[in-house]
Amino acid sequence: MAVAPQTEPRTEVVAGIATTGRPAVLRETLKYLASLADVPDRVIVCTAGIEDFDGPLAEALPFSLLVVEVERGTCRQRNAMLDMIHGEEILLFIDDDFMPSEGYFDAVRRLFDSRSDVVGATGNVLADGISGPGMNHDEGRAILNGMPTPDGAQVISEVYNAYGCNFAVRASTVHAHGIRFDTSLPRYGWLEDVDFSRNLAQHGKFVRDSHMRGVHLGTKFGRSRGVPLGYSQIANPLYLIRKGTMSRPRALRMIGRNLLANMVKSFQPEPWVDRRGRLRGNFVALRDVVTGRACPERILML
Repeated sequence: MAVAPQTEPRTEVVAGIATTGRPAVLRETLKYLASLADVPDRVIVCTAGIEDFDGPLAEALPFSLLVVEVERGTCRQRNAMLDMIHGEEILLFIDDDFMPSEGYFDAVRRLFDSRSDVVGATGNVLADGISGPGMNHDEGRAILNGMPTPDGAQVISEVYNAYGCNFAVRASTVHAHGIRFDTSLPRYGWLEDVDFSRNLAQHGKFVRDSHMRGVHLGTKFGRSRGVPLGYSQIANPLYLIRKGTMSRPRALRMIGRNLLANMVKSFQPEPWVDRRGRLRGNFVALRDVVTGRACPERILML
């Protein structure tokens, strides 16, 4: 009697989406994920309120869907999703306006199965609407459909940090070392991806995988107001210097680049960016630096 060959257990990839105030965008992203040939094993959507979700019913999706409500804040919401994964699962954080290409989830499985030294990975963003007026899902699909399928070997290179719109982490490493997002970075959590990546990279390699490809739509509504974001552009890098999760040269370059961009572009700001608000926030933060009051949580008072 023939014995069926045993197969290795399939690595489960869980997509985690933290969302606030963009139910229509989230709904379209879930529908898009459901259309992929290589869907995630399950999806966790973490909202800040019941009004943030009006997506498709779980019964209509080819993957398990769990919707949970947590106090508003990217770091709090992502921590809640970390608490819901276990074992050897891989949690892939994606923004509610990120569209992974066909093959993205299979690439994640191959990477983490073949490289036990990899604890985190981020993908290649083929187009990013964050630096422009943003895109809709139809435009994102057109970009993805126009891209050739990768025909070479996966190119894996080490990176300093993930890009927050799409990165995967190994559950076992995260839980073994108690790594979490820093809730001292409130609301949008500016640079929370850098802080988390550097903490995780102490326990293995953090890489970019050429076959993890996607489009970040950069949806403009539902994002941080100009003044708080401008404050975070100064206060958060300084906070990470003190923590030791961002090098001083890198942080100071980022501060200088953002401050200069806001100053120059405030004379003729882009329609989709509150440059003058960001500049005001920059100056408030610089004043707080001088008086010794600068800290990320101050944006809650602005």
